[in-house]
Amino acid sequence: MGDFLRPTGYVGPRGVRALARESTAALEAARFVQRSRQQSRARSAAPYVDLNRVHAHEPVLLIPGFMAGDGSLATMTRWLRAAGWHTKRAGIRANVDCSEVACARLEERLERLADSTGERVVVIGQSRGGVFAKALAARRPELVSGIVGLGSPIVSMLAVHPVVLAQVGFVAALGGGRMPGMLSWRCLRGDCCGPFREALQRPFPPEVGYISLYSTSDGVVDWHSCLDPAADCVEIHSSHCGMSVNAEAYRAIAHALRRFTVADATGWAQAA
Repeated sequence: MGDFLRPTGYVGPRGVRALARESTAALEAARFVQRSRQQSRARSAAPYVDLNRVHAHEPVLLIPGFMAGDGSLATMTRWLRAAGWHTKRAGIRANVDCSEVACARLEERLERLADSTGERVVVIGQSRGGVFAKALAARRPELVSGIVGLGSPIVSMLAVHPVVLAQVGFVAALGGGRMPGMLSWRCLRGDCCGPFREALQRPFPPEVGYISLYSTSDGVVDWHSCLDPAADCVEIHSSHCGMSVNAEAYRAIAHALRRFTVADATGWAQAA
């Protein structure tokens, strides 16, 4: 099981400098806000020319990262809605639950969203949320048109900074003490999350699009662990936490969404 959680050769970022790189998330957010305001003024000056709107109908499910809630993806939600996408939150206040329990709830949410819209769903997940996105796509490919992982350590989930690993251990200890809504060490290594692990290890469905965004300056996860062989891996310049407010990430997401939309009609291989 250790090989599944952290295969040999993967080591998370180390030291204070790695965490210090995450302080750039605030700058990334400020740049994004500035760019959004500039584009808003441009649209106001030319009201008949909408630079971003894609007039899409496809739904998007957004899943936050470890210890984060839906609010961490609020900026991305507003951006997607402004561009015409139908978004849905994951219903997560803090992403610390047992992986199988969390995925089962997300699968129910995915089903309702697909049924209500009559469309296959795009799933975007940050960090741990991207791991859940892949599991959902493997379990229910008929409901998912594509997934995007933002700094998601798919290949080695525990190749993270020691500070983050300590947080995982703390949450697991609380869960082991029977605190509800939290993972435990049994989840990481026991039978309860067997279906979740099996979904991640099975061949990824070829009809589902898969984009993995990674940054070599990631201060939280080993960026090599984001290089899933099943995905189209795209490098961006971003901190780990800042990917949800990074303009470069948003451009990559916009490109991925266009590919997913085309793939629904032509097939993923042809759209690629």
